[in-house]
Amino acid sequence: MDDDALIDQSDGVAEGPTWSAGHSKDGRPPRRLEQSHDLKRLLDGVAQGVFPDADGVVEFMEQPSPRDCGVIAFTAHNVVFADADREWMHGLLPAGDLSAPLNPPFLRALEERTTRRVNNVDLLAVAAPLPGPPPLPLTEIADLDHPRVRRAVRYRDGVRVWQADGGVVVLGKGVAGRWEIAVEVDPGHRGDGLGRRLAEAGRHLIGAGSALWAQMAPGNAASVRAFLSAGFRPVGAEALLVRRT
Repeated sequence: MDDDALIDQSDGVAEGPTWSAGHSKDGRPPRRLEQSHDLKRLLDGVAQGVFPDADGVVEFMEQPSPRDCGVIAFTAHNVVFADADREWMHGLLPAGDLSAPLNPPFLRALEERTTRRVNNVDLLAVAAPLPGPPPLPLTEIADLDHPRVRRAVRYRDGVRVWQADGGVVVLGKGVAGRWEIAVEVDPGHRGDGLGRRLAEAGRHLIGAGSALWAQMAPGNAASVRAFLSAGFRPVGAEALLVRRT
């Protein structure tokens, strides 16, 4: 496969973020307001190992798209990207509670305000691309009515799905245009390392110069082990608010 087959070279980032920073007089966490394109800038930096300062700040950003809404937590630094009133959101966060943006009271209030629902609170991980062919035979699925394709296009753009013996690997552009991976292993093929090989395959399928992101339910220990074994690095936690269907 052409190394650049999955890269959209038209993606651009506007120059120069606009900042509005301040500390609340009532002792609540300091907040920072940014333009929507800065979420992509931040994620690109994290993929390269450049993390936000562990400063106790909660950043409020516009949604990067009508679809993408949620909260990402890094070490002592949270990012809320939601088209909701900033002052209202800031007022819901107790002073000194770094976990508050991912706790049920805040997420529930955000669900009601945005008429969305929290999909899950996931472990967020990232990996760099790998050269050469995938470590197992894959066949791309061209059927847009395939159940895995129909599910994936609700959350990602440019979805592509490959079938292996006993599982599938899905790539597509998700939050702020980042490349995301999902894998699925058939029940009869679990326990033999197929999940790890599928996760690693995604790193070979993605184009050179792109990072590949994965979201895993922390309770799905098999999935967490598979992605960590495939070279994905945990970088934070994430709760996406999806449209109600």
